[in-house]
Amino acid sequence: MSNRSIIIMVLVLVGATAYLLVKGGGDIDMGGEKHGAEAMHVEEAKKDVPAAAPAAPAPAPAADAKK
Repeated sequence: MSNRSIIIMVLVLVGATAYLLVKGGGDIDMGGEKHGAEAMHVEEAKKDVPAAAPAAPAPAPAADAKK
């Protein structure tokens, strides 16, 4: 493969990636894991989710079958 074809391929892939990121409309955060004040949006999102029904109590353990 010549250098020219490699450069063209890289430019096409960069263009396609940029197009998908722009058209995707998603809020992409490449900053990594957040702690402290930066992570406050997670707490706000949890408030918007309706509270789940309380979990049913766990069933009693079955009798030991090895007796």
